[in-house]
This record gives sequence, structure tokens and C-alpha cells, in this order.
Amino acid sequence: MAARIAFVVGMLLCLIPLFPQAAKILPWVAPGALILGILIALTLGNPYPAISKKISKTGLQTSVVLLGFSVDLQKILKAGGQGIVFALLSITAVFGLGWLIQRLLKVRPLTSLLVSTGTAICGGSAIAAMASVTEAPQEDVSVAVGTVFLLNALALIFFPPLGHALHLTPDQFGTWAGIAIHDVASVVGAATAFDPASLETASAVKLSRVLYLIPIVIIAAQAMRRNRADGGNATPIPWFIGLFLLASVLSSYVPALKPLSPVARSLATAGFALSLFVIGLGISAKTLKAVGPRPLVQGAALWLFISVAALLAVRGL
Repeated sequence: MAARIAFVVGMLLCLIPLFPQAAKILPWVAPGALILGILIALTLGNPYPAISKKISKTGLQTSVVLLGFSVDLQKILKAGGQGIVFALLSITAVFGLGWLIQRLLKVRPLTSLLVSTGTAICGGSAIAAMASVTEAPQEDVSVAVGTVFLLNALALIFFPPLGHALHLTPDQFGTWAGIAIHDVASVVGAATAFDPASLETASAVKLSRVLYLIPIVIIAAQAMRRNRADGGNATPIPWFIGLFLLASVLSSYVPALKPLSPVARSLATAGFALSLFVIGLGISAKTLKAVGPRPLVQGAALWLFISVAALLAVRGL
């Protein structure tokens, strides 16, 4: 009975992003939901494992689609130039370095891929998209998301004062934050804390990285399909990525839909929180021990690399 009550309470808490008053705590909702799910799993157990599995996959994919309504292609094109070009170069570098670290530390391949994806593109939402097409086990998703959100929280706290100490301009800080901070909500929070004038650049650069989800997830899906050419179940076509792109186009070029963007963003945040909560419910002490601390080492190394590289790049702009 206690496990069922905790399940219901946890699900209700994940709906906090739907309330406008919760704007200031949005960056903390998803990691909080994951941690709550893990705590319930380790103490009371998961009362609804079958339901949890369905919610996690459908919730992650639906949330990625809703995130598309927050991607304003016109602003991304307007921001243009150096930040977006560096984003492409940095994404390639992060995946390459992630592969090397995975081989060196012997990190589980799927965990390593998820950590690299979250660091290179857009945190939890990128991990969600990649996990959906790779059918990553819950422990891999949980550890990857936990790693990325921990580092993301550190960036949210330390980047604004560090930006002031380094005398960055609003455009410089916006570009740096958009590249080096994992999650969209945290980029917005850090930019607002530093200087509201940096918000547009930060959002445009970060959302330009979100667009890279499309080719990267499609490549991963095709790779999984080839690996299963021995007769196993084929990896499904990532339909939600197509809907994500459609949502981005509609939000950018259909004026009547622009007011829906904040609503879609809140729904996406709540969806990610629900999904991560039930993913956390699927974790056990045994599976966490099997994954080990090495993904955190990989995530920290990748984050330090992208943070320093981006800072050096914007200081030279």
C-alpha cells in the first residue's frame, strides 16, 4: 500500500511544471523526479512495473515532440554565424572524445553513448530521444540522466558569476551558455541570471543544438537496425523525430501557434519528469552497482572539455 501511495504522490509532483508559479524551479524538476523514483524503488519497490515501462517510452517520445514547439527556426537563423558553426564542431568533438573515454574506462557502451549525447546536444531531452531508438535499459538511462543533470546543476550555479568575473559580454555569455550548459531550461535560467540581454543568443544557440537530434538519432536508429540484421527485432523508425521537426516548423512559421510554445514547453517538462520518475522506479541497487561510477567520470570530462573549449572560442569572437 505504501508503495502505491508513493507512486501516486510522485506522479502528481511531476505535474508541477504545469503551474506558472513553478518557473524558477523548472531546471530542478526532472532530476528531482528521477531521484524520487530511485528512492522509492530502493525502499518500497515499484508497485506497477508494467505501467511504468509503458509510461517511460511513450512519455519520453511525446515530450521530445512537444519540445519541438519551443524551437524557433527563425531566431536560430537570425542568430546565425559563429555560435552555430562552433556547435557543430563541438558536437563532433564530444562524441569522438566520449568514444575514446568509453574505451579507456570501459564504460558500458549504451551508457557512454547516452552521456555523450546529453553533453553534446541538450541534456535530458537528447538522452530521451537516443534511449528511445536504442532501447537502452533503465539503469543506463537513469545513470546517464543523473550524470548530466548533476553537472547541469553545477553549471546553472557557477556560470553566471564566472561570466561576470571574466567580463563576458551578453552575446559572449549567451553563446558560451548555449554550448556548454546541457539543458534548455538551465540555459534560460543561467542567461537570465547573468543578463537578460544574453537570453536570445543563449536560447538560439542551444536550440540550434536541439536540431542536431534529428540526424544523430536517425543515424543511431539505422546503426541499431544493422546490428540486428541477424533476425532480431528491427529498431523502429524514430517517428517522433519527424514530428519534432514538424512541430518546429509549425511553431516557427505559423504565427497563430506561437502563443502555444510556453504551454508546449511546460507539457514537455512535465512529460520528461513523469518519464524519469518511472525510469527511476525501475532501478535497483544491483543494477546501479553494475553500471558503476565511471559514467560520471566520463560526463565530467566531456563537460569540462566543452566548457573550456566554448569559453576560449567566445573570448576570441
